[in-house]
Amino acid sequence: MRFQETLLEGRLIERYKRFLADVELDTGEIVTAHCANPGAMMGLKEPGSRVFLSRATNPNRKLKYNWEFVEIAAGGGPLQLIGINTSRPNLLVAEALREGRLAPFARYDRVRPEVKYGKNSRVDFLLEKDGEPPCYLEVKNCHLMREAGFAEFPDCIAARSAKHLYELADMKAQGARAALVYVIQMDAERFDVARDIDPAYDKAFRHALAAGVESYAYVCRVTPQEVTIDRPVEIVTPR
Repeated sequence: MRFQETLLEGRLIERYKRFLADVELDTGEIVTAHCANPGAMMGLKEPGSRVFLSRATNPNRKLKYNWEFVEIAAGGGPLQLIGINTSRPNLLVAEALREGRLAPFARYDRVRPEVKYGKNSRVDFLLEKDGEPPCYLEVKNCHLMREAGFAEFPDCIAARSAKHLYELADMKAQGARAALVYVIQMDAERFDVARDIDPAYDKAFRHALAAGVESYAYVCRVTPQEVTIDRPVEIVTPR
């Protein structure tokens, strides 16, 4: 996913009210950007951090900028750009599916986004092919790293995400295929659930795995010019 315009660079002043971030651009101008991330953003919102913003494509939108990346030494590792925009992972997965770059899902020839399923929910993608069970695919954004090279999800209580896991397990029980993809918008070597942050999510994740729901984690290559799903990493959840 390439950005159509050059991202604007600046320094974070403050993230507040969950969805707002004040940034001083390199030009000296202070702007308020939309922070499309409802999570805790642990370690990602320190004042003075180098950040990158994109311009909003809707000219009528009140907030003219989107906060895309922050540069930090995540988990004490080297400085790296981390994608904090939680609206990007679905676009990245859709792109990778179109290009056949997600091997576990390469055989499907129809991809439908935002399909109703479960109890008043929408699955991120429904993958279909004649003669095969449908595949219900949920996507989660990961940007938490408390130890160098070790990505975790979630960074706060994630009750809605846990609900999705139970619904995926239900789809599997009904004969469909069900899968979860964690899109890690940074570089990492392994992934696990942050069970100390949300034990209920960990319980739901284990329930889903036991029910036959598949799980995958992919790191992204992140630059100021583009974000793209790069390679799979190991999920190290103990059985």
